[in-house]
Formats: sequence, structure tokens, C-alpha cells
Amino acid sequence: MDFSSKLLKNAVDEISLLPGIGKRTALRLALHLLKQPKENTLMLSNALNALRENIIFCENCHNISDQPICEICQNPKRNKNVLCVVEDIRDVMAIENTGQFKGIYHVLGGIISPMDGVGPQDLNISSLIDKAKKGKIDEVIFALSATMEADTTNFYIYKLLTSYKIRTSTIARGIPIGDELEYTDEVTLGRSILARIPFEDSIPKS
Repeated sequence: MDFSSKLLKNAVDEISLLPGIGKRTALRLALHLLKQPKENTLMLSNALNALRENIIFCENCHNISDQPICEICQNPKRNKNVLCVVEDIRDVMAIENTGQFKGIYHVLGGIISPMDGVGPQDLNISSLIDKAKKGKIDEVIFALSATMEADTTNFYIYKLLTSYKIRTSTIARGIPIGDELEYTDEVTLGRSILARIPFEDSIPKS
């Protein structure tokens, strides 16, 4: 792709680094920004800078937050003894949209994936086990996507929790195998949380 301007080329190159954005789409977005009032582009730039510089992670659940403890963890109406384990912020948003879960979350920040070089040490697992050791948890709900890597992550954490008197459950599989939570409709996701089953019942019997 030939460009008449190095500035345009640089902008397209940077935009195309975003997931799901190819060169042609990046060019279309760059040209769209050029057509907008300069203030709009500056507002976008400032918002992205503020996001990158000022965003923090909740000290309790690792959710993205504007303050040390996120609003969900601060909410006195939430059941602090029921913990929903999710992969990332998108899953928190998806479950919150159902309005069916009244506990708090624990964001792992990914899933175990040897092919991608991601091991247990790269995830927020140790802080989850620390909560279990302190007796702060009555139930852990595994709400990861229905993939092989997610199942491996669930089982790894489940084995670590067997030493503690904690009920473990997993969301009901109304969610198709291979699907991610963020793409599951709210009704199905909400029902899968309410109809959760003991985790040991979800383990294939040999």
C-alpha cells in the first residue's frame, strides 16, 4: 500500500496493530479522523492517554478500576463470600449485564495456555489461594469460557482449592463449547450462573 504522506502511513501502521484491524480498515479510520474537527481527534487522543496512564487494577479482585478498590468490591450489598472466577474485564461486564450475580469477582488476567507461553505463574492465581487460606470464601464459581485451555485452568485452580472447605461450582453449559462469555447472550449467561453445578460433576469420568 503506497502512501503520499509518511504521517498518514505512520498512523495507519499504528492503528493496524489493534486486534481485528487490517491495513485497509486502519486507512479508513485514519481518513475518518482527518475529516473530523481537530477537537474530536484531540479528545480521543486524551482519552487514550488517560486510560494508559491513569488506569489501575483493583487490589482485591484485579478488575480494571479508577481507584484502589473497585466499585463492585466496595458495594456493601455484594456477597463477599461468593467469588466468581473470570478471565478478564470483558467477562465481568458480560456477567454484570445479566443482573443475576450478587457476589464479587476474581479476574485471572488470562488462562493457562502452554502454546502461548502462559503458565499459572503469569495469572492472578496466588492471590485467589491467599483468600482461600484466610477463610474469606464460601464458594468459588468458575466462569471461564468453554475452551480446552479454560478447562485446564479451572481444574488447576480446583486442585489447589481442595485443601480448603470451599464449595466449587461451574456455570451450567448452556454456553456452546468453544464460545467466549462476552459473546453469550445475557439470558443464557444469567441462567447458566443460576443453574451452576458442583465443579466435580463437570469433570469427565474416566
